[in-house]
Amino acid sequence: MDLFIDLLKILGPAAIVLYASFLMVSSLLRARFDELQSTLKQKNQKELLPIKLQAYERIILLLERSNPNNLIPRLSQKEMNATVLQHLLIKEIRQEFNHNLAQQIYLSNEAWSYITAAIEDTVTLINEAAMGLGEEHSGIDLAKLILEGAVNKNSIAQTIVFVKNEIKELF
Repeated sequence: MDLFIDLLKILGPAAIVLYASFLMVSSLLRARFDELQSTLKQKNQKELLPIKLQAYERIILLLERSNPNNLIPRLSQKEMNATVLQHLLIKEIRQEFNHNLAQQIYLSNEAWSYITAAIEDTVTLINEAAMGLGEEHSGIDLAKLILEGAVNKNSIAQTIVFVKNEIKELF
């Protein structure tokens, strides 16, 4: 029994010192790991920020190019009928949107929802304006109806404001 007590007298303090050493080393390692993780995060942010800004720029460009106020003058021709112009406008919007689909990985889910809704609202606006027009109507007639509808319902402008506000949050 004396041997056991002597062994406890020796091993007890040794175990306490070992445990204290373990706590100190693990604390130092955790602090070092957190420091390295913070440095890596800062480096990633430094490299990711320009890419994110470029994605936001491309999205603003997509929205501006899909805006009927910019889209119609760019694509409309005097000899086009309403149906041809309708299909051309929708095709252009879809191509622009598809070309920028990958940008969504750099945007928030809420911003991407606003963007897709604005694009769909614009396509719906074009389709609704063309619904009452037939082959005999000119593209100018359709353009007038679309632009009148865009004055009342301009979700693209609201989306641009939302995206700009999200960009401001990056800084």
